[in-house]
Amino acid sequence: MAWFFEKKKEISKEEIKSLVLKSAEECLKKICANPKKVLLLPPDITRAYSGCGWIAEILYNYFDKNADVFVMPTLGQHIPHTEEQNKKVFGAIPESRILKHDSVKDVKKIGEIPADYVKKATSGAADWKIPIEINPILLTNEWDIIINIGHVVPHEVLGFASHNKNYFIGLGGNSTISSTHIASACYGIENILGSIISPIRDCLNKAEREFLGSLPFVHILLVMALNEKGKLSHTGFYCGNDFETYLLAAEHSRQENIVEVPPLKKIIAVMDKDEFESTWVSNKAIYRTRKALADNGELIIIAPGLKRFGENQEADKIIREYGYSGTNKIIDHWKKDKKLQDMAHVTAHLIHGSSDQRFKIYYAPGYLTKKDIESVNYNYLDLSETLKKYPIEKMKYGFNIMGDGEKVYFINAPASGLWATKEKINNLF
Repeated sequence: MAWFFEKKKEISKEEIKSLVLKSAEECLKKICANPKKVLLLPPDITRAYSGCGWIAEILYNYFDKNADVFVMPTLGQHIPHTEEQNKKVFGAIPESRILKHDSVKDVKKIGEIPADYVKKATSGAADWKIPIEINPILLTNEWDIIINIGHVVPHEVLGFASHNKNYFIGLGGNSTISSTHIASACYGIENILGSIISPIRDCLNKAEREFLGSLPFVHILLVMALNEKGKLSHTGFYCGNDFETYLLAAEHSRQENIVEVPPLKKIIAVMDKDEFESTWVSNKAIYRTRKALADNGELIIIAPGLKRFGENQEADKIIREYGYSGTNKIIDHWKKDKKLQDMAHVTAHLIHGSSDQRFKIYYAPGYLTKKDIESVNYNYLDLSETLKKYPIEKMKYGFNIMGDGEKVYFINAPASGLWATKEKINNLF
């Protein structure tokens, strides 16, 4: 069972701070009374809105009095933070104590999930093994306490984010990330989103039991929801060192973060300028709204920070070459092209980011050009003109009637939830 949890309409920042300190005290009672080395595993800057950064800072200050404390953002294949970004996310934690993960250079294979297990878990959609590569820093016997801090929210590969995703994806190697992401894409993104124990989660649970069972993990899992003013606030705090902790948080997230809407003809989604600089992460606006969009509907993504497609040069190059051209075309390329097979996580991303011509996707980027956007099969909108037509600072979360009488649905934090029609929500249960 979870050690403890708090669940209510809104949990203040001061209350969260108290719960974080309680978590630290419970670690001393239940894991190690006198820790000498502590590792904190928060998400990266793309989830800065969750407060995981300042939570990590509280924990750092608590344990730093008597132990060596290190922070390793669970980057996956995202670009490592700059020193400036680290200060923004983690406050006064010294740069020398913030470790960087490289999914190519900094991983070690510790086992694999057999192909027959993957095939059964995915109902035959995927029939390949999943190699388990992970950052060896996690595996040293030096850590007395490892605190995994995460935001539980619907996710396109795992069903819900956080928990052991932070180890196997956030600190994982390219082979693990590629094989899990393409398996998820083949199973179907709309079958995955909002599933508490998805096929890929099932596989990672097996990997955790077999390969990481002896590590001194503790989970701090957060649930957030848009309040009446359309701003994200904490509604759940879960602390424990078992799978039950995740199950409680995921069920809470399912209740809070899956929003039932009628089929929507037009959605305006805004991606924060400082957190979302690539379509690799900005496409969460597509993932989290696709189950809500009506056939022939329109999704307009306002992304003032958009500078690139991939989170690294290799991924960016592949996205530019193939574009978001639809599931069937990408699968055909994947079957023939070793480059896409070796970079299967990018292949999966191209599938996830396509509407398969069911609805239209528009980007209003801050830096990428019209030529850039259209080259990857999205539609381009000028940012300044789009902001004039849709003055987001004056719009409210949900339905808005614009000056010309147009009715649109506005989402100011699409990465925070999942919007779906009643029919598509029912398919999850």
